[in-house]
Amino acid sequence: MGAQLRVYKRRIQAVTATKKITKAMEMIAASRIVKAQRKVAASMPYATELTRAVTAVATSSSAKHPLTTEAEAPTRAAVLLVTSDRGLAGGYSSNAIKAAERLRERLAAEGKEVDTYIVGRKGVAYYGFRERKVEEFWTGFTDNPAYSDAKRIAAPLIEAIQKETAAGGVDELHIVFTEFVSMMTQNAVDDRMLPLSLDEVAEESTRKGEILPLFEFEPSAEDVLDALLPRYVESRIYNALLQAAASEHAARRRAMKSATDNAGDLIKSLSRLANAARQAEITQEISEIVGGASALADATAGSDK
Repeated sequence: MGAQLRVYKRRIQAVTATKKITKAMEMIAASRIVKAQRKVAASMPYATELTRAVTAVATSSSAKHPLTTEAEAPTRAAVLLVTSDRGLAGGYSSNAIKAAERLRERLAAEGKEVDTYIVGRKGVAYYGFRERKVEEFWTGFTDNPAYSDAKRIAAPLIEAIQKETAAGGVDELHIVFTEFVSMMTQNAVDDRMLPLSLDEVAEESTRKGEILPLFEFEPSAEDVLDALLPRYVESRIYNALLQAAASEHAARRRAMKSATDNAGDLIKSLSRLANAARQAEITQEISEIVGGASALADATAGSDK
C-alpha cells in the first residue's frame, strides 16, 4: 500500500510542476496580447488610407496595372499562409491551415494553379510532412513581427504578380491569416490582396459615409500605382501578421488557462486517491496492531495456565 501512495505523491508533484509552467505561460501570453493589440490598432490607419489612395488613383485613370486590373482568364494564384512558429496555442495553426486548404480547393475548382508561400514553422511542417511544394517560407518572428519582415515576405509576391503567368507569374494574390476579433474570438480568414476590388472598396467607403479623395498625378497614374504597389502589399501583409500575432497570443493564453484548470482538477483527483490510499494504509496498520495485540494476549493467557 505504501508503494501506491508514493506513486500518487510523485504524480501530484509532476502535475503541480506542470501547472506552474502552464500558469506562467498563460500570464506571459496575456501580457503580450495587449502589446499586439496596440500594434494592430496603430497599423490600421495607414493601411486604410493607403487603400483609399490606391482606389482613388485607380478609379481616376484608365491605366491597366496589376494592382487593379483583373486578368481576363486567370490561371494561377499565389496563397500566403500565416501560421505560428510555436505550439501550445490550441487550434490556432490548424484552423489557419484548414482555411488555406479550403481556399486551395476553391481556386482549383476555378481552374487555377496555386503557388503556396508560408509564414511559421507549423505551416512549413504540415506541408513538408505531406511533401507538398512550397515556393518560399519564413520563420522565427510570428509572435512579434516587424515591418521589415513584411517587406521580406512581400518582395517575391510582388515580383510574381508583376510577371506574366507564362514566365512563372501569378494573376492573383491571396492571404490566409487569423483575424483578431476579441480575447475570446479569433477567426481564420482568407482575403484577396491583388487585384484590388475597387467596387468593394468604394461600396465600403459609401457605407461608412466616406468620400474618396481627389489626387493629381505626377508624372502619371501608372507611375503612382507602381510606387504604391509595394507599399500596399507590405502594409496588408504587416497588418495580417500583427493580427495573427495577437490571435496567437490569445489562443495560447486560452489554451494554457485550460491546461492550468485541468491540472488543478487532476491534482484534486489524485489528492483524493492519495488520501484514500493513506487511509487504507492506516486502517491496515491498525488492524495489524490489533491483531498482534490480540495474538500476544492469547499467548500470554495460555502460558499462565
